[in-house]
Amino acid sequence: MPDLAATAARALLLLDLTNLNDTCDDAAIHSLCARAVTPHGNVAAVCVWPQFVPVARKLLKGTGIKVATVANFPRGGNDPDAAAREAAAAFADGAQEVDVVIPYPSLLAGDAAAVTNLVEAVREKVPRGGRLKATLETGEIKDGALIADTSRLALEAGAHFVKTSSGKTLVSATPEAALIMLEVINSSRKKAGLVASGGIRLAADAGIFLGLADQVMGPAWVSASTFRFGAGGLLDDLLASLNGKTRPPLASSGN
Repeated sequence: MPDLAATAARALLLLDLTNLNDTCDDAAIHSLCARAVTPHGNVAAVCVWPQFVPVARKLLKGTGIKVATVANFPRGGNDPDAAAREAAAAFADGAQEVDVVIPYPSLLAGDAAAVTNLVEAVREKVPRGGRLKATLETGEIKDGALIADTSRLALEAGAHFVKTSSGKTLVSATPEAALIMLEVINSSRKKAGLVASGGIRLAADAGIFLGLADQVMGPAWVSASTFRFGAGGLLDDLLASLNGKTRPPLASSGN
């Protein structure tokens, strides 16, 4: 198994550094964007509330770091037009990636078509070069077969990534859900990726998910175009590991 420093070096470049706190303000966005540029390399993206997209884009100009935001977040409503309008506005404001929460309450009520309809509606608003991540809320879906089916629906509807969680539910990313999603990506033959998001706070946690990706997709597959970690608290432990200040390996993949 790779040592924590090697894992941390790999994971840092795949990180969607996130602040979706209710108390977020301009000062917090300035801090987030400053943290995104590190001596060990830059994170892949920052993920912020839609109203902070313009300032994040300005602060990150020239860094190569993408600006991501959210739509239909976090409750996963079943209004394709509203979600599409949110996404279109975010891209117009300078976002390069949008993470849309699928209508998982409708899915759980038996309406699988709601997933297709909403993802397709949002996908139509993605400009050339933009990326759409479909957030499944696997901790709410729970059933492995339904996680697999929903991943397929989202990819067939045009999502570039499937994402485990918004980080706002009791159970977020788990290795079990990530493995199912990776297997769907592998069997789909589409150029698609996975975002492991929610509750991933330690380099050792990141190593578990990277190991699964290597196992299913092969060690050459993982890159920022195919695999991300959505997290606000992971960066500190990655930097500690890279600076030789590792913590005891008490990995926990849940919240």
